[in-house]
Amino acid sequence: MTRDGFLDGMRLGVGPAAAGFVLALSFGAEAKARDWGSGLPVLFSMFAFSGSAQFTLLAALAGGSAAAAVVSAVLINARYLVMSVALNNSLQGSRLSRALQAQALVDASFVVAHRNNGGYDVARLIGASVPQWFSWVGGTAVGVLTSPSPDLMHRLGLDVAFPAFFLILALDELRRSSRALVAGLLGATVAAALLFVTSPAYALLGATAAALLGVLPEEGGEA
Repeated sequence: MTRDGFLDGMRLGVGPAAAGFVLALSFGAEAKARDWGSGLPVLFSMFAFSGSAQFTLLAALAGGSAAAAVVSAVLINARYLVMSVALNNSLQGSRLSRALQAQALVDASFVVAHRNNGGYDVARLIGASVPQWFSWVGGTAVGVLTSPSPDLMHRLGLDVAFPAFFLILALDELRRSSRALVAGLLGATVAAALLFVTSPAYALLGATAAALLGVLPEEGGEA
């Protein structure tokens, strides 16, 4: 791991950390409103560190059993299996070291760590995840303490901050990689088709199959 790569990752992680803070604030407020108390939402954010899984679990618990909620959260995070396959060849060290490095795998960090040759800068990946983790946990705590209403979040435009930031990341990746463009178009097509027959959560899960295109390195790329 290089110091420059880590610091560069931290710099690149500030943007998604700021967007994640807003989403975490919303999660903390919603969890508090659903009688999760004050400590449990923060602990959940510390150890889960996954907006998609946490919101899925929160919603599923409100309308079903605990088992169904856990299964839904696991399924929605299945995309990390594909992402970890793509990352695997870039990890170094013992099995334990590689496993610890992989804990830094989150969506925005995965994008900013991508190299044009298909590999990944692990130092940048870890660096980008550090500010995001602190922002996610801090945002959850602020949401629990302040409990802003969904109406206030909507009027301030904070409810679209997180998806808007990821749209920017996606557009930059599509611009740099023809394979990413094909994967993006395929994912959008799969998601649109599945929306006619299933819920948005499962449509998103099905669309992640397009990420398999990212496992293969692009020819002629530069690190």
